[in-house]
Amino acid sequence: MSERLPTVFISHGGGPWPFMAIEPPGAYDGLAAWLRAMPDAVGAKPKAVLVVSAHWEEDEPTVMTNPRPSLLYDYYGFPPETYRLRYDAPGSPALAERVRTLLRDSRIACRDDDARGYDHGVFVPMMLAYPKADVPIVQLSIQRDLDPAAHLEIGRAIAPLRDEGVLIAGSGMTYHNLRAFGEAGREPSAQFDAWLTDAVTAAAGAGRSARLERWSTAPAARAAHPREDHLIPLMVVVGAAENEGARATFSGTVRAIKLSCYQLG
Repeated sequence: MSERLPTVFISHGGGPWPFMAIEPPGAYDGLAAWLRAMPDAVGAKPKAVLVVSAHWEEDEPTVMTNPRPSLLYDYYGFPPETYRLRYDAPGSPALAERVRTLLRDSRIACRDDDARGYDHGVFVPMMLAYPKADVPIVQLSIQRDLDPAAHLEIGRAIAPLRDEGVLIAGSGMTYHNLRAFGEAGREPSAQFDAWLTDAVTAAAGAGRSARLERWSTAPAARAAHPREDHLIPLMVVVGAAENEGARATFSGTVRAIKLSCYQLG
């Protein structure tokens, strides 16, 4: 049996930020350094990565089966060179089948998609974490209902992957309000981040999960997440390590916005 891998939640930043000029210069340096160091923090090199990205929503959890995924440049108004990025990490139909089996064994209806490519919630952070593109990556969608309890349950169902050499990564943001970035988001992002980090790093178990289900009652919750698509991947990675401790492995300010990343297990 492989060493049990942790789960991680990545605040993936805005668009293709590592591959363009950013103002002010250096704004994302801390997050970039964390992503490059993430493999060392994880420990053993994974056989594959299963990424739950905020940028893929379906009525039911849907798993990518494409063996050679292309890139989805699902961002707008960025420099031309960011639409020519390449990342040739392979998919893994075998892992996709294993994910489907685990979900169905837990009575969670699911689908597959043999055409979808990696969205920027996947390829942008993975290009920094695994730049050689030598680790297979499979995407799993979130459900369009954005139900925290349902996504915790998805995490519980796929938890056995951690003992099979698979890194389960959620890719979203701890703050995602496109109308209040910069100074307008400084205070609400700090308030919500403080609550969220306390909740995630609290004593492991059902109590932590129940607290996260009630995230919308937290200070500045709806100011931080008018729509919770970028928070929901966190529920999956917490569910997959429900009875294990967690820590904030990145906590920084990016263009006035407080962002965090977490590792569980």
